[in-house]
Amino acid sequence: MQIRNIAIIAHVDHGKTTLVDKLLSQSGAFREHQAVAERALDRNDLEKERGITILAKCASVMWKDTRINIVDTPGHADFGGEVERILNMVDGAIVLVDAAEGVLPQTKFVVGKALARGIHPIVVVNKIDRADARADEVHIEVFDLFAALGASDTQLDFPMLYASGRQGWATETLDGERKDLSPLFDLVLRHVPEPTVDADAPFAMVASILEYDNFLGRVLTGRIEQGKARLNMPVKVLTVDGTLVETGRMTKLLGFRGLERISVDEAEAGDIIAVAGLSEATIPNTIGAMELSGPLSAIPVDPPTLAMTFRINDGPLAGREGKKVTSRQIRDRLFREAEGNVAIKVTDSNETEAFEVAGRGELQLGVLIEQMRREGFELTIGRPRVLTRRNETTGEREEPMEEVLVDVDEPFSGVVVEKLSRRKGEMQDMRPSGGGKVRLTFLIPSRGLIGYHGEFLTDTRGSGIMNRLFAGYGPWKGPLEGRRNGSLISTEPGEAIHYALFYIQERGTLFVNPGDKVYQGLILGEHSRGSDLEVNPIKEKKLTNVRASGKDDAMLLIPPRRMSLEQAIAYVEDDELVEVTPSAIRLRKRYLDPHERKRNERKIDAEAAG
Repeated sequence: MQIRNIAIIAHVDHGKTTLVDKLLSQSGAFREHQAVAERALDRNDLEKERGITILAKCASVMWKDTRINIVDTPGHADFGGEVERILNMVDGAIVLVDAAEGVLPQTKFVVGKALARGIHPIVVVNKIDRADARADEVHIEVFDLFAALGASDTQLDFPMLYASGRQGWATETLDGERKDLSPLFDLVLRHVPEPTVDADAPFAMVASILEYDNFLGRVLTGRIEQGKARLNMPVKVLTVDGTLVETGRMTKLLGFRGLERISVDEAEAGDIIAVAGLSEATIPNTIGAMELSGPLSAIPVDPPTLAMTFRINDGPLAGREGKKVTSRQIRDRLFREAEGNVAIKVTDSNETEAFEVAGRGELQLGVLIEQMRREGFELTIGRPRVLTRRNETTGEREEPMEEVLVDVDEPFSGVVVEKLSRRKGEMQDMRPSGGGKVRLTFLIPSRGLIGYHGEFLTDTRGSGIMNRLFAGYGPWKGPLEGRRNGSLISTEPGEAIHYALFYIQERGTLFVNPGDKVYQGLILGEHSRGSDLEVNPIKEKKLTNVRASGKDDAMLLIPPRRMSLEQAIAYVEDDELVEVTPSAIRLRKRYLDPHERKRNERKIDAEAAG
């Protein structure tokens, strides 16, 4: 049987998962009348809620006696580690580009990785049915992108289709027949090469995806690079440098058929399979027959750029809302995540009962924290910080830089330029993008973007679109101005009272409601001034015999400002923490006792002075 292995790569929200739905249904992968959820490959609750793909997943379709293995990849830059691994398993790629938005930073990232691997992509201009579609301009943008990324002459001669993934059709010309996705299937068979493999060599594959199954244990997915895999065959596992990790048997061999993973007795070279039965194999180990002489090569992954400290919850409410609260439980969960997610690095911190977790960005680490919260963990998270390095030649301190692409309505362009300039951003380009909008391009330190997204949405009345991409390392840009406002800090434990909060709200913006649990050192809100202010949120009204008519009725509270997990993580300063439990997200001071806070401030001042 002939095999084709393809990845679908694109910027976030350009329609990858929706297109895969239609490819599966039109190829007959679903039974007639079978109920299938929209975006069927986004199985994870967080993926469904956020409308983004976080984990790469495999599916398989049959078309004209050829099995096409399709890998749906994440479109967000924070999950780029997934994309890099997946490209190791495929021989072709469908690059999906929105007909209105055109080429965006993540398109550049994934296409660059694909071209470097020698892949000859197929370009699909998707959402061609949009009223603001500009297909011809997008075609030119894609060509310019390929050229800028150093594509070879044959890669520049890419085939292109126009499509609507939601409506389920593709056509070679703008005025062609809009019937179904047959043109795309046929183009994949013609353009994507068969896997170049050695069928007679000893079995070997590189583990590209690792997941845990309650019944099977560790499940590793990859492409068979050579030989044939058989159920229960003895195998050995090697690291990239050839060190033996373990030996064992493949007790389960799984092939992809439609959305399902089914047990198979054997699999040929070139096919994508999942194996179970190994207890220590991980990414990017080589799994091979006992007679295999050495490991297969694996793609190196870009290093993490951002780190956070994960600590136990040592606040007064610890253990009341979650089941997993010990440092051992947190450590086991973090190291398990690092095994399956090569873009995350976990190390023990200098602090007691704390761990350093490094990743690609706020979203990636925010997703990990949210997953842990839903699994019943309680933890406290420190302010994110960028990972700097020393230039080997000059000895200069360097920090991660990002290219930021902003689409805003013209009236809001001034405030965006001002805010990003204040955060050490340098404008590279400014051009009209049609419909009264402007496209701005900046080069900015990664730390300058921490906490900016919420401010950006407020400044642009929710109409702006901001996309970012890791652009390498650049010279350290110096100190950035921090948060301008101090915190309103609770002095007492208990439950917040309406009467007390009414008078506290005159001093700033509240984060809590009456009845919320509070404790000494908890951050109740944002002070209207630059300094911290300690307040009593449980102070009750003194009762007298005199009744004041209607006075209490006028005590109206402004609804509190509620922060999402990512907003809270970006909001806190160095002396503050985010307390995360299954039922709440709270902000607190690192040192809850006011005397301890003062001692720490004096210590920091003394270190700065001397």
